[in-house]
Amino acid sequence: MVRHRTHATAALLCATVTGLTGCSGGFPADAQGTLDRATDGTIRVGISENPPWTRVGPDAAVTGTEAELVTAYADAIDTTIEWVPGAESVLAEKMRNDDLDLIVAGLTDTNPWSSEIAPTRPYETTTDEYGTTRKMVIGVRPGENALQLSLERFLADRAGEI
Repeated sequence: MVRHRTHATAALLCATVTGLTGCSGGFPADAQGTLDRATDGTIRVGISENPPWTRVGPDAAVTGTEAELVTAYADAIDTTIEWVPGAESVLAEKMRNDDLDLIVAGLTDTNPWSSEIAPTRPYETTTDEYGTTRKMVIGVRPGENALQLSLERFLADRAGEI
């Protein structure tokens, strides 16, 4: 009888947590379902010119280290990229308004947009011309935890960490 109550209590707790989180037990979850929408669909990526990390050509062709990373990630989840060029401040505003999923702009872990952008784990450490060490990150829409985890696993795998 005690065993029955324990199982019933556990089931009730699980149902309550599932109902409160708005998911069916899949953790982590995206607040807006971005990874599910992007997989086999489209991911919206803001890009700001910052060579060698990002370049936007006159014909809107994007290149650079981060553009290549995001393109490879998009291939891995079978999604199409909708590139949205703009200044970092404009892209941060678009991210805050849920108009972007990712931002690539040569961002570092000390970027000024921390209230609008959730940074990934650093994918590379570099030293600038002044001798300052920088940890390079990609910006993810805050609350999109499944997307962030998926991208971070991709970055870690690419770095040979997993």
